Amino acid sequence: MSLSTEHHEHRDHDEQSAAAVTVIGLGPMGRALAGAFLDAGVRTTVWNRTPGRDRELVERGAIRASSAEEAVAASGLTVVCVVNYGAVDAILRPDAVAGALKGRTVVNLTADTPDRARETAAWAAEHGVRYLDGAIMTPTGTIGTPDAVLLFSGPEELYREHRSVLDALGGTHTHLGERICRAAAYDIALLDIFWTAMAGFNHALAVARAEGISAGELAPFAAGIGAILPAIFTEVAAEVDAGTFSDEGSPVTSTASTMAHVIETSEAHGIDAGVMRAAEGLARQAIGLGHGAEGFHRVVELLGRQRV
Repeated sequence: MSLSTEHHEHRDHDEQSAAAVTVIGLGPMGRALAGAFLDAGVRTTVWNRTPGRDRELVERGAIRASSAEEAVAASGLTVVCVVNYGAVDAILRPDAVAGALKGRTVVNLTADTPDRARETAAWAAEHGVRYLDGAIMTPTGTIGTPDAVLLFSGPEELYREHRSVLDALGGTHTHLGERICRAAAYDIALLDIFWTAMAGFNHALAVARAEGISAGELAPFAAGIGAILPAIFTEVAAEVDAGTFSDEGSPVTSTASTMAHVIETSEAHGIDAGVMRAAEGLARQAIGLGHGAEGFHRVVELLGRQRV
């Protein structure tokens, strides 16, 4: 299985101008996607379940469809970006829409789980719909700029067929392989990092404030913590893949001790320490299984054992 990454800074505007795309879902991200296609000269049809969100796009040249069936029939390529795959199902699975999609391509940039990606791909195959799954890893303001990051998974031939149009979304596009669920799996794993980090940061601000430290005072030092993480991520990932769990200069016994300090200080101020208690529980479990001299990343294997 190949993994390819392309940087598309110089788009073929003439090729895009001859192309067409439908965008379904006109929330903030959907509007950004449609706007990027319009800016690149791609004939763009738009549709949204809630009327009224397409006004600015239509003023810029987008074609307003009166129904989802009309929207998907307008283009060989439909890009969907809605709240979840339940919404995707409600829009695409009715017989009239599914019939109009037969032989056409759907690129689903909606966020959801790997299981839902697999289910949607199976439905598409049963109905003769060509299907790519995807994930958008950067905010709306990056779409159409060099800062956008998009992930795709599914048939590489299909991805390459539509790449010239997808290039309009800007930035770096990575095709992660033929397995349809890979984009969603990357998305979930990366969101896991982001939201646990944000939970930790907000918890730290609460503890700091309780000790008389303002958020602004703490922020530069928090940024320093963030700056050392990329090298740690790379080192830990290599060890996990190799099945080695060195202590990184800080065995899990020491890790558990520092976590206990955070818990004690938090709870002394009446601040919930549930997230850190969960992390400490993993560390204590590793110690109890005889891994106290190893690094905290030993918990990757412990978590894996809990799969049913």
